[in-house]
Amino acid sequence: MPSLPRDELLKGVENREAIARVIDRAEQALTTWEVAVTDFLTPPVLAEVRARFSRLTEVALLPWGGYPQAERVRLAIARTELPLDTSQIPVAALDIAGNFLFDPATHRDFLGALLGAGVERDRVGDLLVLGERGAQAVVVPDLVPFLMASLTQVRSVPVKVQALDLSELKVRPPQKKELTTVEASLRLDAIASAGFGMSRSKMAAAISSGNVRVNWKEIKQPSQTVQAGDLIAVSGKGRVEVGDIAITKKQRYRVQLTRFK
Repeated sequence: MPSLPRDELLKGVENREAIARVIDRAEQALTTWEVAVTDFLTPPVLAEVRARFSRLTEVALLPWGGYPQAERVRLAIARTELPLDTSQIPVAALDIAGNFLFDPATHRDFLGALLGAGVERDRVGDLLVLGERGAQAVVVPDLVPFLMASLTQVRSVPVKVQALDLSELKVRPPQKKELTTVEASLRLDAIASAGFGMSRSKMAAAISSGNVRVNWKEIKQPSQTVQAGDLIAVSGKGRVEVGDIAITKKQRYRVQLTRFK
């Protein structure tokens, strides 16, 4: 069986178990000359996989989570000689319908109901909450009949689960806000506090407590320097993308930011 440089690929990674499972799939793809597909990966895991696998010329990767902006994705892995497209990545969509007018349910409530039904987290992709009408979920296809039969309630609300075509997913485009800030430095706490509208001390505390990621990598040093193209994510607050950086006449940094909610 062809082997990849596992120790080198795993050296220093944050998500060791998840990356190891992806390496297993990649070795399977090399051996069988077929496309291997992972379960759903989180953005931090996908970022680490892409960074680690970028030097492997024999392996090609293609992520897909049911729609272009999906956060959680399955990853198709194949030899570079083989064509890859999203049709080779099995994903299915579900409608979880109920009347949530008097008992509103959050993303956590719907996820809790799915996990409470016995579903493993990595078998579920994105959840799209539709307010009082319920939610939609992206899952691995073999879960569809199981959830149609066994998921009957979310919070106090009876629900009916039905299969959907992926084209029926009600994906909302992300809300964007363009910002410009002028800072004395490109420290993470300075740029992030401007981008998220938080005080610098609160942002520094969020960074130190592990609630901030840059390019999906957890950063705990408020003094970390950011650069153009970096994506800053704060738990529960959304994301900020760092755009153009220019130096002013007073030798300060004028930074363009885009906030996504």
